[in-house]
Amino acid sequence: MTDTSDVTFSEICAANAFSERRRARLAGAGGHPGSDPMPLLAARSVTSAALSPDGRALAFVSDHDGLPALWLATDPTDPAARVTRLDTGPDQVHSVSWSPDGQWLACLLAPFGGERTRVLTLRPDGSHPSTLAGGAGSAGTLGAWRSDGAAVGVTESARRGGGESTAYAVDPATGRRTPLATGPAAAVCSLHPNGRHAVVRVGRRGARQLLWVDIRTGRTVELLADSDATVADARFAVGGGRLYLHTDSGRERAALLTLALRDGRPHRAEQPAVVAARPDADLDLFAVHRSRTGERLVTVWNVDGYSELSVLEPDGRSRVHECPAEVVTSCVFSPDGRWLLIGAEGPAQPPHLVRHELRDGATQRLLPAAAPSWPPRQVVEPQLLRFAGQDGLALSGWWYAPSTPLSTKPAPTPTVLWLHGGPEAQERPTFAPLLQAMVAAGVAVFAPNVRGSSGYGRDFVNADNGEQRFAAIADVAAAARFLAAEGLADPRRLGVCGRSYGGYLTLAALVAYPELFAVGVDVCGMADLETFFAHTEPWIAAAATSKYGDPSRDRALLRELSPLHRIERLTAPLLVVHGEHDTNVPLVEAEQVVHALRERGAAPGFLLFPDEGHEVHGTKNRAVFVREVVGWLTGHLLEADEQTA
Repeated sequence: MTDTSDVTFSEICAANAFSERRRARLAGAGGHPGSDPMPLLAARSVTSAALSPDGRALAFVSDHDGLPALWLATDPTDPAARVTRLDTGPDQVHSVSWSPDGQWLACLLAPFGGERTRVLTLRPDGSHPSTLAGGAGSAGTLGAWRSDGAAVGVTESARRGGGESTAYAVDPATGRRTPLATGPAAAVCSLHPNGRHAVVRVGRRGARQLLWVDIRTGRTVELLADSDATVADARFAVGGGRLYLHTDSGRERAALLTLALRDGRPHRAEQPAVVAARPDADLDLFAVHRSRTGERLVTVWNVDGYSELSVLEPDGRSRVHECPAEVVTSCVFSPDGRWLLIGAEGPAQPPHLVRHELRDGATQRLLPAAAPSWPPRQVVEPQLLRFAGQDGLALSGWWYAPSTPLSTKPAPTPTVLWLHGGPEAQERPTFAPLLQAMVAAGVAVFAPNVRGSSGYGRDFVNADNGEQRFAAIADVAAAARFLAAEGLADPRRLGVCGRSYGGYLTLAALVAYPELFAVGVDVCGMADLETFFAHTEPWIAAAATSKYGDPSRDRALLRELSPLHRIERLTAPLLVVHGEHDTNVPLVEAEQVVHALRERGAAPGFLLFPDEGHEVHGTKNRAVFVREVVGWLTGHLLEADEQTA
């Protein structure tokens, strides 16, 4: 174990959370007057955490040293306790879990934050590191532990094999693998306590199925009535007598179901029973704890982007608990079942951990130990606005106003549409330094959830599949026209930008509706869906055909949907941002756009990060990213009249 911090728990979690050394690393991040993003960018985040089985230690992922790394706190409730950084090598750490017997930590590592991930196990003292899956041109995915800690689920996807992924149960002590199932985007959801059964999710995006697996014989049984789920997860109950299913298969909204088992096996006569469901919300997360009096359940619901938390007691009583922040990102029971370890964030709160007492609802921040304190007007709270697509479909988005509240009807403002990735993701009221920096610079932001976004039911998330993607592109134009009609946005000073799928949607909107937008920013977006399928990782391509189309059967559709083939219609100044190690949306997508624009005499901006992948994780790089994007947008919306790409 390597202690690189030499700090106490309270020091690493200090309220304002940025030292002079950290400020120095961010020097030069200024930009437009009033847009200094340094305080928000310097705030420490905790993005993944795992309690030890006895509840006395906490492993967590933090960017305290500039990149996501693995840390260990010996007493998470004591601000004076010392923390240590565990040496996992140079790769970024994405997530961590603790084996139920307390002997192992398992973490997911990503070289340069890219897609060729690997699963690493090590002892809690940092010794005996071993790679269980991934690396060397493949990708590893971390799944569930068996309840005795004798096996952990992993998935390995290789560049050979046509994009199929194979799920395994692996002995962490010996590395011995037992194959479970193979299929697109396979993931190990749960391992039965008896070691003889597992549940594995397989299937393309929006077409998922849960397989019960007999590990000894390889026999599988489909657990969902239809392989049409966008949400599909499962967990064996303590003791293995029942299986909890988290799914929207055959339903409009994701819900929690339970299926009785006999000796760990499902029976055709048994049908899943509904445990928790809501007509107005999707189930995001659930947790189960078994005590002498029965099982206690926690459910976290996504209600218009906000989280709501409910506790279902063994006697059937249900209680709503106040969430510690706008969005809950993780939730697990403490070993004794008395409190919850909750991951949370909000517009003014970076990702952090909270201890939530179930008896009285009291909360204690664990990491960071105190809430950050921002300069006045540094952070704005977004407001949810509702509008309609061109075909009348109900849509919504988050409005970040630069100064005056929405109720005062401010004068039309220079505005940027920010489009999220996915498309099966959702814009929610989370911590967003880039959006806050835009607002601080005098540019309003509207972050819509166009069709295809999650959080609004299964029909909505599938409403952009295949040829319906043209309607999703039209939703961007509908958002722009809504803002102008409401007098919120200045229609002459309107920009559009987005990341990943949002970058694709940005390019598509710029070529489909060039008259609407004065500037654009494409962050790692696809420009040509045919070249995307040809160059992305094969396991990503195999899972994406259900969303975009099959590159063999639907070539004409993919070409028509690809903005590169209409690039001559792009007239707005465009900044292209990409990571050199991005193999999800490979660098060739950015290079094609830049080359095509330069060939026609335009001068696009091109910001390349040589040490990043599909995300910008490094603290220094995030500062550069925010500075350049805000500078590009303000330069064209607030200052210059230049209108050439």
